[in-house]
Amino acid sequence: MVKIICLANSWKYQERCIAGINLETGEWVRPVCSEYPDGRVPQHIRLIGGTEPALLDIIDIPLGESDSDYGFSCENVLISDGCWRRVKSVAPTAVLQYCQDDIEILHNSARYVEVAELQYLPFRERQTLQLVYTPELKIERYGSKWKGSFVTSSGKCLTKASITDPVFIEKLASGYRPQNPCLITVSLSMPFRPSEDWEGEPPCWKLIAGVIELSDSDRILVEMRRLGWSIEQGRQYLQEYYGKRSRIELTCDELKEFLSYLTTLEPATYHNLNAEPITDLENS
Repeated sequence: MVKIICLANSWKYQERCIAGINLETGEWVRPVCSEYPDGRVPQHIRLIGGTEPALLDIIDIPLGESDSDYGFSCENVLISDGCWRRVKSVAPTAVLQYCQDDIEILHNSARYVEVAELQYLPFRERQTLQLVYTPELKIERYGSKWKGSFVTSSGKCLTKASITDPVFIEKLASGYRPQNPCLITVSLSMPFRPSEDWEGEPPCWKLIAGVIELSDSDRILVEMRRLGWSIEQGRQYLQEYYGKRSRIELTCDELKEFLSYLTTLEPATYHNLNAEPITDLENS
């Protein structure tokens, strides 16, 4: 059994594609089954107590050896016999450490990646999943499809990427629009041509496979991470200015004030070289 933090449960040909971070290795895993050769995981395998795995669920999955990489993917692992189990859910801040904001969004600045480009890379670098942070996710509707555009904190951008997160799509269909910064799982599709006029080999398209919105409390740790503050530094500041040791103890007004203060600082401000780095994001 392998424990993963679920960061994608997205539509794939009327079924779902599941992906997350292996808690033991810190690497991405995409569970795949022999029933479908394209990454779909059917209901009778993925449902836990009759419900879908949710983003930020820690789930125990029976996994075997690495599966077919489709010629370009390094994350696929074959699902073994046995039931999936939900262990618990975690806060969004628990996955901040897995964000990759300082590199291109899945290899380049385009909306797709050529298969040949992926195959040129060493196997372990054929990444088809990436978690990024964005201050703003912009939404557009094209007929029955929803697409998103965003810029990461380091200035990397993705425009008009199809959204395949079913829970988020349902919220958008009801009129909801995201207001807060988000953590976004970007995934590469199987190769396909968007139209008959497409010239050349079909590429893999970048999809928004999971969207996690951040609260003000979550954003405080995002800013602390940006500044290089440790948990202890944050506690020292809260104790000094608010007489409290945890952001959870702050009132709504204090929370907003503290967040506003952090956003005005530059990295290395209020820096203590002897402090421990942020490691316990979930419980701080």
